[in-house]
Amino acid sequence: MVQLTVTPLSALVDEPVHIRITGLTPFQIVTLQASLKDEKENMFYSHAYYRANKVGEVDLEHDSALGGDYVGVHPMGLFWSLKPEKLSIRLLKRDVMNSPFQVQIKLCDLMSPLGNQATSISKVSLTLERWYVAPGVTRIQVEEGHLRGALFLPSGEGPFPGVIDLFGGSGGLFEHRSSLLASRGIASLALAYWGYKDLPSQLQKIDLEYFEEASNFLLRHPKIFGPGIGVIATSKGAEIALSMAVHLKQVTATILINGPTSIYGFPHVYRGHTYQPIPYSIQFLSTNALGFIEFHGIYKEIGVEASQSFLPIEKAHGHFLFIVGEDDKNTNSKEQANKATEWLKRHGKNNWTLLSYSGAGHLIEPPYSPLCWASKNPNVYTPLHWGGEVIAHAAAQEHSWKEIQKFLRKHLIPMVTSQL
Repeated sequence: MVQLTVTPLSALVDEPVHIRITGLTPFQIVTLQASLKDEKENMFYSHAYYRANKVGEVDLEHDSALGGDYVGVHPMGLFWSLKPEKLSIRLLKRDVMNSPFQVQIKLCDLMSPLGNQATSISKVSLTLERWYVAPGVTRIQVEEGHLRGALFLPSGEGPFPGVIDLFGGSGGLFEHRSSLLASRGIASLALAYWGYKDLPSQLQKIDLEYFEEASNFLLRHPKIFGPGIGVIATSKGAEIALSMAVHLKQVTATILINGPTSIYGFPHVYRGHTYQPIPYSIQFLSTNALGFIEFHGIYKEIGVEASQSFLPIEKAHGHFLFIVGEDDKNTNSKEQANKATEWLKRHGKNNWTLLSYSGAGHLIEPPYSPLCWASKNPNVYTPLHWGGEVIAHAAAQEHSWKEIQKFLRKHLIPMVTSQL
């Protein structure tokens, strides 16, 4: 009798699962398929072909996929190789608290995409729950003063290290990373700064006093360790995080994922001072063969504005973790991070770590998230190309997530010394 087992059937999305098949004919070739429906009814699919061993078993922890959406030994390949049925859809979990993503795993006979053989009959299937929040994590809607966001607190009495979580040019509020950080013992404030509720509908300036208010809000919470907080940020959010690290003494650990190291597009304002941006070099914008926009060229720095708008990161109070996808098509993030680390070295600073991943794209997410190669942005007329190679990007996400947690714990949890 053919059996498909997946353990555990319910887990956090950043946890691996063990997929195993027994009861096959020796050396039989089969297809494993995965499918997921998101909150907007968009479908995502993946598949891979496997050959059973001499006793009729397949174990994804040891056996190599022969073909399909990936090749080789990849125990979680069916998850990170999921692709949208409709091109340029990004998989995002909005309601992180009340429901998981459900992933259906099917075992089928060998199927061919040729002719009329694309359909296959499922031998057996299982449905998995992939959660973005662990039991005991609490979510608190934040509408205090000017602040708009959601605070996620880990289970337990605390205190916990605390971070502010920022995303980029799409606006709105993204909660999936914060809920997972809280599930791993790190309190996280998912903070919107435009395009959400009564915040500005368009980004026109970066008011650092708003982010200072958020830093103080987090530090006032009785379950948050002081005296410093962290910031984790992607894309435009990383530019803001870098500016926060320079100007706000509360920020002592900053994680910058594929972001610029100068001020671009919009001025930064803080306590009566205006820091002017470098204009985007729109003449270097490009499109790929599918017509998707690639923004990385517009960050070319031309003229005197470039040096004036580079953030004086040597003045920062804490430590930096730069995370770079070398195939980023949205930001020239490798060049930006190298410029920043060279500047820090020139000023005698060793308060930084650089993780640079060959083949990784712009949207480096928690582990086992599907690569989003391109997606729509409400402010751009055509989809954006984010870049990334599927296997390399998956490896970058898995490695960087571990390093993110280690970095935050190292720099945000006070050292405890015993007195003899």
